[in-house]
Amino acid sequence: MALDVGERRIGVALSDPTRTLATPLTTIRAEPRATALKRIVTLIREHEVTTLVVGLPLTMSGDVGPQATLVQQFVDELRQVIKIPLYFVDERLTTVAAERMMIDLKLKPEQRKARIDEVAASIILQDFLDTQRQTPN
Repeated sequence: MALDVGERRIGVALSDPTRTLATPLTTIRAEPRATALKRIVTLIREHEVTTLVVGLPLTMSGDVGPQATLVQQFVDELRQVIKIPLYFVDERLTTVAAERMMIDLKLKPEQRKARIDEVAASIILQDFLDTQRQTPN
């Protein structure tokens, strides 16, 4: 499962059981924080998730900026309530890629706004899955 954590919304994506294909799942409200954390824990249990991937929005120069710091703080809280491995993935430009993909699919602006975070999460997860397949065990 992957998360695209924003200040207002958190996009969620899942992979298939073979860890080949990532698909958007849902978008949850980021606040109140306790509710968001509870919802993530519920999704992990419901979908029997064994690994969590979180997009880290580094600056274009690769530094940890204010937004990445907020994501790290969220993950610190999340680690207190989950017991599965968690990995950060550089998510630079995933929202741009998600927007472009949805425009190509001819989705209306309101449809794009409603799904942008979960589509971005699916791109983050797909990048992670592709990297894992390329890394020899």
